[in-house]
Amino acid sequence: MRRHLVPAALLLPLAVLASACRGNSAADSSIGFGSGTDGKGSLTLNVGDQKGGSEAVLRAAGELKNLDYKIKWSSFTSGPPLLEAVNAKAVDIGSVGNTPPVFAAGAGSRVTVVGALRGGSQGEAILVPKDSKLKKAADLKGKSVAVAQGSSAHYQLIASLKQAGLTLDDIKVKYLQPADALAAYTSGSVDAWVVWDPYTSQVLKGGQGSVLADGEGVVNGLNFQVAAPSALGDSKKAAAIKDFVERLRRAQDWVYAHPGTWAKEWAKDTGLPYDVALASVNRSNATRVPVAIDDALVASEQRIADTFTSLKLIPNKVDFAKYVDRRFNDDLPPSTTAPRPSKES
Repeated sequence: MRRHLVPAALLLPLAVLASACRGNSAADSSIGFGSGTDGKGSLTLNVGDQKGGSEAVLRAAGELKNLDYKIKWSSFTSGPPLLEAVNAKAVDIGSVGNTPPVFAAGAGSRVTVVGALRGGSQGEAILVPKDSKLKKAADLKGKSVAVAQGSSAHYQLIASLKQAGLTLDDIKVKYLQPADALAAYTSGSVDAWVVWDPYTSQVLKGGQGSVLADGEGVVNGLNFQVAAPSALGDSKKAAAIKDFVERLRRAQDWVYAHPGTWAKEWAKDTGLPYDVALASVNRSNATRVPVAIDDALVASEQRIADTFTSLKLIPNKVDFAKYVDRRFNDDLPPSTTAPRPSKES
């Protein structure tokens, strides 16, 4: 079966976004490095970030103006090492996806979820080549499927198979990080690939395949701001964290109102082609809404934790309720609030 190969020039920028805050592989071991400082004042908030993440969107939205505290940025390649820095008190707060906090909790790390966004899950997809005969999740039986171990996509695969009456034992799982999975997918070495945006948009925009099933109704679509308990215990830093989280919420509203402008900035910051960035923004990023940290959110994350514990990927039982702080909920809507509609067909 012939496959059209993705241009090599696209592999690097996509590899930079390989985790997109989603993964939890041992391969994700990069430590943070300095990225500059914003604001003024005697207090410094140490913020962990990723390419095209909080700093980029806050700057694009004009939300780094009039800071009465300093933000010292540190960059990480993915969520897990960022949370390691939070645990080590090297970072006060950072944004990650729905899976790294579960694994951090399983490891007994000192981390606390203080803010949440819920987005659409159309960008989280099981992809198949355009000439594939696979039409539904049940068709994956006996097929080879690439996925990053311990990622949100891993959970999505398990849940999608369960809905189809299957388990991981019914397929041939190839545990590959996204850059390697992309190569395997485009070369025809695997029958399907479970991944997230911007990879989904890259494959679809490049005519490399179609969506067998997406994450709607399967994954929770949550992203988190996670803080160090030591920072939350400092009244001045806690006030700065509250302000920072509120700025991120306003920036998210700005993204929804200005998807094209944000896509240009995101493409510039990450090296993604503009059309891929715009598709990913419309399908995923712009759909996110700030939501409250509530019982439903905790229960949803608990299900993820229990799933990975049953697979022995998390060694100990996790009580996720112990890893959240609801003081910054303000008047936010419940975590079950529907995401904004996707603008990408």
